[in-house]
Amino acid sequence: MNEKLKEKLKESLSSVLPITVIVLFLSVTLIPMEIGTLSLFLMGAVLLIVGMGFFQLGAEMAMTPLGQGVGGQLMKTKRLPVILLIAFLMGAIITVSEPDLQVLANQVASIPNPVLIWTVAVGVGLFLAVAVLRILFRISLSNILLIFYIFLFVLSFFSPSEFTAVAFDSGGVTTGPMTVPFIMAIGVGLSASRSDRDGANDSFGLIALCSVGPIMMVLLLGIFYHPTEAVYNAVEVPVIVTTYDVVQQFLIELPRYAEEVAVSILPVAGVFVVYQLLTRNYRKRQILRMAVGFLYTIIGLILFLTGVNVGFAPIGNLLGSGLAESPFKWLLIPIGIVIGYYIVKAEPAVQVLNEQVEDITGGTVSHKMMNLALSIGVACAVALSMVRVLTGLNIYWLLIPGYILALVLSRFVPPVFVGIAFDSGGVASGPMTSTFLLPLAMGACSAVGGNVVTDAFGVVAMVAMAPLLAIQMMGLIYAHKSKTVLPPAQALSDDIVVDLEEDS
Repeated sequence: MNEKLKEKLKESLSSVLPITVIVLFLSVTLIPMEIGTLSLFLMGAVLLIVGMGFFQLGAEMAMTPLGQGVGGQLMKTKRLPVILLIAFLMGAIITVSEPDLQVLANQVASIPNPVLIWTVAVGVGLFLAVAVLRILFRISLSNILLIFYIFLFVLSFFSPSEFTAVAFDSGGVTTGPMTVPFIMAIGVGLSASRSDRDGANDSFGLIALCSVGPIMMVLLLGIFYHPTEAVYNAVEVPVIVTTYDVVQQFLIELPRYAEEVAVSILPVAGVFVVYQLLTRNYRKRQILRMAVGFLYTIIGLILFLTGVNVGFAPIGNLLGSGLAESPFKWLLIPIGIVIGYYIVKAEPAVQVLNEQVEDITGGTVSHKMMNLALSIGVACAVALSMVRVLTGLNIYWLLIPGYILALVLSRFVPPVFVGIAFDSGGVASGPMTSTFLLPLAMGACSAVGGNVVTDAFGVVAMVAMAPLLAIQMMGLIYAHKSKTVLPPAQALSDDIVVDLEEDS
C-alpha cells in the first residue's frame, strides 16, 4: 500500500477511534443498542476511516498544488479586478465540494441543500477576495476582524433567531479538509511575493476571513429567504437482522452520494483543466499525480458521505435521544467534555498547527502546551453546548462574550498568533464535530422537547470559537516569556523571517 495513504488512514483512524470507543462503552452501560444497530454504526465508522484517508490524501495531491499555482498566477496578473474575480470564483467552486458543508446541509431540514451550499459558497468566494485585498494592501488582520465581527453581530439581530446558530455553524464547517489546503496554498503564494517583514504574518488569516463570509451570507439568507417550517423527526434506524442487511443499507445509498460527489467535484476538475490549458504550468508527471489525487478525492468523498449519513450520524442522534430520555440526561455534559477533549487531540490538522506554533516560537510555546490548551478549550465548548441543549440557553450569551474576549486579546498578542488563532477555529471544528457531535446534540434536543434549530445547532460554532481564545492566550504567554529587547510582535516577525530565509 502507498506509504502516504497508510499515514492518512492512520490519521483518520485516530480521529474516529475515540468516538467509536465512547459509543461502544455507552452501548453496554447506559444506552443498550441492538446488535444490528451497532453493526450499522461500526460499518459506518469503517467507511468513514477509509473515506477520510483517501479524501485527505487526494486533497493534498490535487488541491495544494492547484492552490499554489493559482496563488502564484494571481500575483502575475496586474489587473486588480481580474485578481478579485478569480479569487471569488475559486473560493466558491472549492467550497461546493467541502464534505463537512454537505454533512451540515443534510442536517438543516428547513433549508434545501443547494440553497444553503451555494449561499455559503458565495460567502467564501467574497471573503477570499477580501482576504486577497488585505494581503495586497497590508491591512491589519485584527482591525479587519473587529470590523466584520461587529457587523455580523449587528446583522444577526435583524435575522430570524432560527438562522443565528446555523450561520455560525456554517462558518465553522466551511473551512474543512477540501478548502483549507487550497486556501492556505493561495495565502502562502500571495504573501511570498512580498519582500517586507510582515509578509510571513499575512500568510495567516485567509481561513479566518473565509469563515466570516458564510456567517454573513446565511444571516442575510435568513432576512430575505422564508423557508417552510421543517419538523425534525426522531431518527428511524432500519431493522438489521443479518450482516447482509448491513451491507445492503450502504449499497442502496451509495449511488445517490456518488452522484452528489460527481456534481460537486466536476467544477473543481474543470478549473484544473482550464488552468492547465491557459498556463501550461504543470508537467505530465504533475498532471498524472493530480489526476490520481482527484480520483482519490472522489472515492474518499463517496465513502465518507455514505458512512456518515447511513451509519455514523443516525447512531449519534439515537445516542443523544437515548441519554436525554434517561434519568441520566445530565451525563451529556461530562460525556461532551470527554468527546471534546479527544476530538481535538485526534484531529490531524490540529497537530500540524501545534507543531507550527512550536517552531515559530522557538519552543517557548510547546506542542504539549498547545495540545493541552486546545483540548481543554474544546472540551469546555462542547460542555457549554450540551448545557444549551438541556436548558435552551440562547447562543448569544456564549458567542458574544467569547468573541469580545477574542477580539480584545487580538490587540495584545503578536500579530501572527491572531492569524493562527482565527485560522485554527475552522481546523478544530473538523469532520467529527459535524458528523457526530451535531447529530448527538440534535437527538438530545428533540428528546427534551427543545427547538433543534436554535438549541442544538451551534455546537460547531462553539468548537470553532475555543481555539480563538486558547491560542491567543498561548500568544500572551509567548509575549511574556520572550526575553528579546524588541516588542514581542516585532521579535516574532523577525524570527519568522529568519526561519524563512534559512529554509530557502
